[in-house]
Amino acid sequence: MTDAFLHASPDERIALIEARLTAALAPLSLTVRDDSAQHAGHAGAAAGGHFTVTIVSAAFAGKPRVARHRLVYDALADAMQRGIHALAIVAYTPEEFNESSI
Repeated sequence: MTDAFLHASPDERIALIEARLTAALAPLSLTVRDDSAQHAGHAGAAAGGHFTVTIVSAAFAGKPRVARHRLVYDALADAMQRGIHALAIVAYTPEEFNESSI
């Protein structure tokens, strides 16, 4: 994925992230936002994209925030090495998401 990610358009990068997270975590809901434009000119901005992931998955049940983030990072491991400079993660279980939507 790394070379494909580096040479991908912004929309293709989002699709690659979505595909990886879907395969690894079977999310009930997944939103990936490219925040790279907000970081133009900042140190490190040229080294890769900035993204925000909001994901709802049963895989997060019983896991603390750090473990949930680790699952997301593991699914994107090679892109984190060379194609993603920053990743903000909001990770819910289905129950937490339903409670937050009330």
